[in-house]
Amino acid sequence: MAKQPVEGKERLADSGPLHPGVSSAILAPMRSSAILLCCLLAIFLGENISEAESPKDTKDMLRIPGGVFFMGCNRDLDLKCQGDERPGHRVMLKKFWMDRHEVTGADYKRCVAAGACSRPAEKENCNHQRSDADQHPVNCVSWHQADRYCRWAKKRLPTEAEWEKAARSDDGRSYPWGQKAPSCEQAVMVSTDGGCGSGRTSPVCSKPSGNSPYGLCDMAGNVWEWTADWYQADLYLGQDQRNNPKGPAQGKRRVLRGGSLYGIAKYLRTANRDADPPRKRDDAVGFRCAADAPPGGRTPGGRM
Repeated sequence: MAKQPVEGKERLADSGPLHPGVSSAILAPMRSSAILLCCLLAIFLGENISEAESPKDTKDMLRIPGGVFFMGCNRDLDLKCQGDERPGHRVMLKKFWMDRHEVTGADYKRCVAAGACSRPAEKENCNHQRSDADQHPVNCVSWHQADRYCRWAKKRLPTEAEWEKAARSDDGRSYPWGQKAPSCEQAVMVSTDGGCGSGRTSPVCSKPSGNSPYGLCDMAGNVWEWTADWYQADLYLGQDQRNNPKGPAQGKRRVLRGGSLYGIAKYLRTANRDADPPRKRDDAVGFRCAADAPPGGRTPGGRM
């Protein structure tokens, strides 16, 4: 493709009059315009080829409807309220799309192979270095690596409010599946050991009975998930956190949600909040992405 503009110029320079009797003075601007058009077309095609050679992850996103939902600890249903989950309050969100499952090892490897993402940490229990963990959530990634992946995939990290809405819907439930106390039937959590006794993560979507009302997998357990927001313990006291909240403008730690394979019941609650410095890379932490509209304009099922 890189040779086409040059070849096009040569063909134009060697060609005779386009029409008998038309002067070269008239043809000269026409030839210049044709050369310019040819070059612009080559550049346009080159950009599209570059995009095709760096495929973005556009599959498996689910639509989360807009509207009001209950955020924070619901004291009418939840006896494990923590201080930073109070007061429970109503939040208005616009509709958005969320990945059905956590970004997998295979997903992240594509980004690394494309040169757009750096490798996760290589230490014990990090899935990137395991040949049998491609369908497990990628872990051992910093907030910066998670943010970079989502941008490469033409998405973004979800806000803390978006994450909670996707996990619990609008009825204030304590867990993605309802009020039933969590077990290894619904979540990859601590049992005799982490990961329901396996000591490691599980493949994504391996606990369908624990799905959220919108069909999202592993919103409780498996790995904590980075969100876009900075953490602030007393954030819910602020009256400006009621309409499409984006969290504080700055901070020292980024919000984590969802609990992990090492989590007991109270950490798997939809209202539970945690946080880590954005550079930290932990085997219990991964992420999923969100978007204002589905990448490519359509979800896999063709619904807008």
